[in-house]
Amino acid sequence: MAGEGENTRVVQRTESTDRPATKAERRAARVAVGAYHEAELAKLIGRMREGLARYDAGEIDAFEFDEIVHQYKRATQKLWSFCVGAGAHVQTAARTIEWLGAQDEATDWWAIAEPRRRADEPKNR
Repeated sequence: MAGEGENTRVVQRTESTDRPATKAERRAARVAVGAYHEAELAKLIGRMREGLARYDAGEIDAFEFDEIVHQYKRATQKLWSFCVGAGAHVQTAARTIEWLGAQDEATDWWAIAEPRRRADEPKNR
């Protein structure tokens, strides 16, 4: 088991060989993941703003807004786990972000964080 202070190797996987990632590759991965994290946080903050605007307009009550706050918290936790979860994980996260972009797909962190409900439970109070 690796201790907290130990050095760990980050491996950049290529089609033909595995090799340690260079310092520049690790730095580029951190920058890419950091930019992705910030952009996704901005989207989640936008969801909070929309919820607050709906509350201010009287469209939803305090309990419904509270559900939005909790969903925001769950979404940011899942996003954080993906982006920051572990040091060596940044290489994998960067490759995943790149792959999703190439596939023209995006992770909907808000939907991932939606609370699970029983089939007989109403969505809104």
